[in-house]
Amino acid sequence: MMEILVAALLLASGGLVLTAALGLWRLPDFFLRMHAPALASTLAAWLVTLASIIHFSVRGSGLSLHVWVVIILLSITAPLTTLVLARAALFRRRQAGDALPPALTGEQQGPGTMHR
Repeated sequence: MMEILVAALLLASGGLVLTAALGLWRLPDFFLRMHAPALASTLAAWLVTLASIIHFSVRGSGLSLHVWVVIILLSITAPLTTLVLARAALFRRRQAGDALPPALTGEQQGPGTMHR
């Protein structure tokens, strides 16, 4: 029974990665293309981690949690890499003179303040 659960989790993970690949192929803009794999790959990694924990816990003598190290590192590094890629692309587009929203400054205007 556990083998069926592990296989289902791995197939769901593969389906999510396939969906992310279709997002890369179909979406028109770099920033939109970045969004699909960032979300789907993180969820797919969680599913693979859960499948690994179940598999190694059933095969071993007890609860096997050493796989958590991998998912913790992935959960920290994947969003950071996406952020760095987005900021680099935005910087390059600003340098090229593309019409983009203005850069954020340290002074944020609140909803009740007036622009001068």
